[in-house]
Amino acid sequence: MNDRRFENWKPPVVEEGKLNKYNWVVQHEENLKLGYKTDVGAFTYINAKNNVLIEDNVQIGSHCSIYSISTIDNKQGPITLKENCRVGSHSVVMPNVTVGENSIVGAFSFVNKDIPNNVVAFGVPVKIIRKMSSDEVKKLREDVDDI
Repeated sequence: MNDRRFENWKPPVVEEGKLNKYNWVVQHEENLKLGYKTDVGAFTYINAKNNVLIEDNVQIGSHCSIYSISTIDNKQGPITLKENCRVGSHSVVMPNVTVGENSIVGAFSFVNKDIPNNVVAFGVPVKIIRKMSSDEVKKLREDVDDI
C-alpha cells in the first residue's frame, strides 16, 4: 500500500464544538489526545469529557460516535483506541472502553466492552469474532509502515 495521504500529515485544528476541516467535531477538546497519522472520518462525534486517547495510526470511519460520558445510563470514563486499531463507519464507542492494538471493529458496531489486541470484532453489542493470524497482524503493520 503506497498511500500518500499521510505524507505531510499534521494534526488537525480542533476547536470546541466546531466541525474541523475534515468535518468531525469534538466536545471537551482539552481532554482529547490525538496520535500521529490518525484518520478520523467525516461526521464523527467525539465527547472527550472523561478523556479520549487516540494513539498513532488509528483509523476511525465516518459517522462514528465516541462517548466518554453517557447520560442515558450514567456511565462515564476514559476511552483508549490503541495503536493501529480501526473502528468501522457508524460505530458507537461507549465509556470505559479500550480497543486493542491492531484490532478491527466492524462497521455499525456498538462497542460497550474492551476489545483485546489483534482481533476482529463487530456487532450490536460488539462480539469478538476471531483472533487475527500473525500474518494478518504483520500485513496491517506493513500497511502502516508504507504510509
